[in-house]
Amino acid sequence: MSSSIQLLKSTYRWISTPLIVSAPMRVFTGPELATAVSSAGGIGFIGPGKSPEDLEPAFQKARKLLEQMLHSQQSKRSSISSADLEDKLPIGIGFQIFDANLQVALPSIATHRPAAAWLFVPRDGTDDLPVWMREIRNVSPQTQIWLQVGSVKDAMEAAKLSNPPDVLVLQGIDAGGHGLAKGAGIVSLIPEVRDAMASTGIEIPIITAGGIADDREMAAALGLGAVGAAMGTRFLASKEAEIAAGYQNEVLRATDGGQSTVRTPLFDALAGRNNWPPQFDGRSIINGSTKDSEAGVEFEKNEAQFREALKQGDKGWGKDGRLTTYAGTGVGLIHEVKSADDIVHNSRESARVALKVALELL
Repeated sequence: MSSSIQLLKSTYRWISTPLIVSAPMRVFTGPELATAVSSAGGIGFIGPGKSPEDLEPAFQKARKLLEQMLHSQQSKRSSISSADLEDKLPIGIGFQIFDANLQVALPSIATHRPAAAWLFVPRDGTDDLPVWMREIRNVSPQTQIWLQVGSVKDAMEAAKLSNPPDVLVLQGIDAGGHGLAKGAGIVSLIPEVRDAMASTGIEIPIITAGGIADDREMAAALGLGAVGAAMGTRFLASKEAEIAAGYQNEVLRATDGGQSTVRTPLFDALAGRNNWPPQFDGRSIINGSTKDSEAGVEFEKNEAQFREALKQGDKGWGKDGRLTTYAGTGVGLIHEVKSADDIVHNSRESARVALKVALELL
């Protein structure tokens, strides 16, 4: 595992360890959040936008923000140097392959050379994944491929490709938002994948995701065999997140994440996004929509109330609200909105303390 983290440090020269990653959440993680996380010594990812054409302006804004940071007082705290920015754009970009447009994305990737491309959900029965990996590497050799998977089977199939991903992101069942409907938590998923790779002589760095919201969970992930941790829900409660106040307030309100969230395909159906492969669903905070669905309320009635809630702005969220509120089981550990810089620095330093405390128990 030490060789894996050394490889990442040589590739992403600005990072500090333990490595913290902000996951690419659709429409929520824009240039402000991604650049703030990378500037703090993590790796920030821009999420998929509402349309493929959103990518180019997002890259342009990220580059402008980083250039401004380098020429301001912020540079004293930033881990990013001008050399990092000249080599590649020190952030990542995420793609949901099944509804993304490779041909639209490639020119922007070639121009801006993002440090990483996080790929997720190739269409069933296609060779989309190898094609995306090959084409991205062709136009931007500096861009490393991160592949998100949620099972040992998928991890090993990816690891055994003739040109495998540079990093595997193992997403556990506790994750908020979309993931496999059936899966394991990271406590068993990471060790089993590491054992399977070791048995075949494969070593690929593992970043873990799913339910990680503070330093203690991050420390645990490192003990399981990951070289870093991706946080999603925690960054929904950041100042830089592109999120409605009503949604963000729900993230702060929720407690007991294993009971206050539920995995369901309901919100894709309510939003008219039924194109997700059938093995995926999404974890959301329980609200009026999920309660009615569980109670057997007709979908058409539920949908009508969802549509009405869309007109209500922030009032559409709440304990009995109707709107989509994706969040992981770690949501109960999130109590306040902080800057991304503070989240990264505090989580990293506290994780170091947590690891030292654990060693004292030996």
